[in-house]
Amino acid sequence: MWLGGAVVRALDLRLEIAGSIPAAALSSATLDKLFTHIVLTVLAACTAEVRQWYLQNGLQLNMDKSEALVIGTANQLRTANSAITSVCVADVQLPMADEIKVLGVVLDRRLAFNKHVMAVTRSCNFHAQDIRHIRHLLSTDLAQILACSLILTRLDYYNSVLYGAPVSSIQKLQRVQNNTARIVLQAPRRSHAKTLMRQLHWLPVQHRIEYKVSVLTYKTPNTSVPQYLSQRINRHVNARTLRSSATPLLIQPFARTGFAKRSFRRAAPSVWNSLPASVIGSDSMSVFKSRLKHCYFLGTLASTHNRLPQAPLKL
Repeated sequence: MWLGGAVVRALDLRLEIAGSIPAAALSSATLDKLFTHIVLTVLAACTAEVRQWYLQNGLQLNMDKSEALVIGTANQLRTANSAITSVCVADVQLPMADEIKVLGVVLDRRLAFNKHVMAVTRSCNFHAQDIRHIRHLLSTDLAQILACSLILTRLDYYNSVLYGAPVSSIQKLQRVQNNTARIVLQAPRRSHAKTLMRQLHWLPVQHRIEYKVSVLTYKTPNTSVPQYLSQRINRHVNARTLRSSATPLLIQPFARTGFAKRSFRRAAPSVWNSLPASVIGSDSMSVFKSRLKHCYFLGTLASTHNRLPQAPLKL
């Protein structure tokens, strides 16, 4: 309640200031700078009260290791660069950084994830070379287990944030997976990776990302957890009864920029609505995952016989 009151008071301050501004009398650039100043004022007020709450409850914020990062489109960043030099958080001026690391993911100002992909690629290649050196001592099953535990887990870690990332970044990760498949199956360096991954029952990187988004989208409306995501998606309701009315599709909001299309609110309906009705209408999470894996596998890696794989799929 105390923290909620602080946020409400700060937001009321923002609305009061914004409502008293004659917008027609100011240029667009001036308005952007003014609202940027208002947002920073709100942030400083909220975090100052949060710091007080921490101190009253025997907790301490480590501001010496804190940094601030502005994320946005190219136009937004140009405006921010001239308007923001530092950010006041909990009564401490934080310097602006070009990138920050959060839970092992390197965030940059455009969310291109170039540095993050480079770090993941470097780590995966290191472990791939280790497996290559001892591959002649391992069985195929044991080599596959090592590859899944040491390399594929790193490719899958927080990979949902890479949805909509530049194609060049996805291709770098895909090359890592292709190289891993060749090492596991002891195939020549120039062998076709698609055939090898079909044999290993591995999904390619792009579909691993879409798989993670699809699973999260399935969980959100059915469990309402996390709540902040369940409020971002809404079911599509037809004005009249159609054959597609039985399929639980989602409303896909309009997004003007490619940056906005990467948000969960836009990405989740886009991925969800592209799935077959048999997958969307699954009764349980286990059934949904099984059908989703087969759907992606048949769509990208299966042979022309169009039949389900005999062996269980491994992500």
